[in-house]
Amino acid sequence: MQLEFHQLERRWEHLRVRHAARQRRLLASLAESGQQTPIVVVAAEGAAERYVVIDGYKRIAALEQLGRDTVEAVIWPMSEAAAVVLDRSLRLSERETALEVGWLLAELEQRFGYGLDELARRFDRSVSWVSRRLALVELLPEAIQQQVREGKVAAQAAMKFLVPVARQSLEDCQRMAAIFAQHHCDSRQAGQLYAAWRKGSAAIRKRRHPQTHSGCSRAVLQNAAASAGASPGRDRRRTDPRSGNGGRDCEPRPAAAGGGGGHGGGSPAIESRAISDRAYSKATASH
Repeated sequence: MQLEFHQLERRWEHLRVRHAARQRRLLASLAESGQQTPIVVVAAEGAAERYVVIDGYKRIAALEQLGRDTVEAVIWPMSEAAAVVLDRSLRLSERETALEVGWLLAELEQRFGYGLDELARRFDRSVSWVSRRLALVELLPEAIQQQVREGKVAAQAAMKFLVPVARQSLEDCQRMAAIFAQHHCDSRQAGQLYAAWRKGSAAIRKRRHPQTHSGCSRAVLQNAAASAGASPGRDRRRTDPRSGNGGRDCEPRPAAAGGGGGHGGGSPAIESRAISDRAYSKATASH
């Protein structure tokens, strides 16, 4: 059926991470071929001729950009909460990050009063699985979560690096997120920044500069960012999993035969650690 945009309630739009490149491709496709897949809605409770959008937010945004005023939709005959859970279980095209799942769980908890046991039952997961993802949302400051939604900070980088920093220092977490956004850090560069931060002792991180009052950690992060962003095209070295990034991006290559002691035979992990050490040295030398 055809629905006009003013009939739609977009309650779940803030749970989606924006991807500019994907949105441009979708816009081009809709301009050329029109809408091929209907959005999914459910009837809004207690509001005649109003519908809650469950899936299709990117299509709606693209159609609005094209100047359209209606959208093709299919109505699911179920409650809003049931439709949201079903939609997630059917979403096979792209895998959500734990942070995005955490947003969904937090919204269901707040809007419908679901407890941990009920959320675990509906998602067919353990209570621990639910609790861990809700903790991600609770730990990260809202301003950083908004940067993730807008695509300024990668969701994976936020989950793997910013959450551990937030557990120790919200101030350092906010600084690191700002650098991630400013330098458009990919996962490798974010890992180098995080490794440089971890190598600083707690005392050094807390040390205050008499003029800036921002501590050595700011300089550590800024210098690490400069090292990470200086030659992104040439630097293909990988982050050492022991340096704190969880080792999930990639496994380090084995050391060269003979122990890697010769020139040019060092492992990528050692080279990556050297980058962080140099960044850290630059930062602390002036303090």
